[in-house]
Amino acid sequence: MKQFLWLVSAVALVFIVVSINSALYTVNEVEQVIITQFGKPVGEPVINAGIKLKIPFIQQVNSIEKRVLEWEGTPSDMPTKDKLYISVSLFARWQVTDPLQYFLRLGDERSAQSRLDDIFGSETRNAVAKHELIEIIRTSKDRQPLRDSLLTDAEKAQDIGSLVPIHKGRLLVEQDIYNAAAEKVKVFGIELLDIRFKRINYNESVRPKIYERMISERLQIAERFLSEGKGEAARIHGNRERDLNKIQSEAYRQVEEIRGLADAKAADIYAAAYNQNEEAVAFYAFTRSLQTYEIAISQNTTLLLSTDSELFQYLQQTQVEKK
Repeated sequence: MKQFLWLVSAVALVFIVVSINSALYTVNEVEQVIITQFGKPVGEPVINAGIKLKIPFIQQVNSIEKRVLEWEGTPSDMPTKDKLYISVSLFARWQVTDPLQYFLRLGDERSAQSRLDDIFGSETRNAVAKHELIEIIRTSKDRQPLRDSLLTDAEKAQDIGSLVPIHKGRLLVEQDIYNAAAEKVKVFGIELLDIRFKRINYNESVRPKIYERMISERLQIAERFLSEGKGEAARIHGNRERDLNKIQSEAYRQVEEIRGLADAKAADIYAAAYNQNEEAVAFYAFTRSLQTYEIAISQNTTLLLSTDSELFQYLQQTQVEKK
């Protein structure tokens, strides 16, 4: 009989210890608890840390993370407004602010991550489809891009190779995604803290087109350089011909002026020399006539002169003197 009582006492003690152990639970600082009874939540969520009490065996403890949680999106291809396919991956930070609603709608973190994948992916596709690629790549509309160092100042002044103007920029696109997604996740007891683009790449199918467009832009710049170089060469050649003609005409004018001055001075010298008296005048006329004879008459030259010609008078005098 005593053995039986000891056995009952031992069983009762074990039952009491197990019951107490089942009735007591602890809540730490980084979690919040939902108590369920037969699978349904009972009471208010337990959000304060410490040792708590529940009905043993009937009620279950469901822990929910209180800290900021991560969401990492997988890269997915989506089209932009200008029909360019890009591969986009995002990351977000979120937190459970209404644990009861979270537990009823989602249950656990795994289900929450799956639902966030759907919501964030959908809103990202909508935002990317509404904006051109440059809007998503550029940080903001106020940031000035680095200009190509190969471009000259003249090319930069003409905006060759410059980027098209943008109206928003990546920061505002991210803000649009955040505003739309935050409203949708709020019904699950989740607060979206932040969402950002992690990486943006060209899709493999559009990379050749992008490279072809880049090559085409460079060829246009090269053709512009060539055309401007040819125009500059033609301008330099024209200026050279103009300057050469000007120099030659100026030189010819100076030569003629010098020659005219020399002839005038020679004429003055001749006049001063041969106009001193009548004999000098006659001697000058005689020498000039001899020069004319030397130029005009050769060995086989035949002349027809009148008897009163000035050229004939010296020839006539020569014939008279011979006789």
